[in-house]
Amino acid sequence: MDIVEVSKVLSNKTRVDILDWLKSPDDNFPPHKELGHFDFGVCGQFIQEKCGLSQSTISHYLSMMIQADLLIATRIGKWTYYQRNEEKLEEYRSIISKL
Repeated sequence: MDIVEVSKVLSNKTRVDILDWLKSPDDNFPPHKELGHFDFGVCGQFIQEKCGLSQSTISHYLSMMIQADLLIATRIGKWTYYQRNEEKLEEYRSIISKL
């Protein structure tokens, strides 16, 4: 894990908010109509709508978070779903706590 790169990703309030919202998706997002559950995460469109930012900005943010291993993306049909990578988040917390 590149601690500096992960820290850069987490230096943006919206990206931190996204991680926070994805911690409890059923409290923060409606389930996708086609799935009705959050087993694969939250649809990118719902994240974009909640953030209130442009689709291109959110797409860029989500890509950064995937590259930093903070999110896992799953494509189903034309939709991409995002969920937290709890293993990597815990690894980051562990590294930070030792500094």
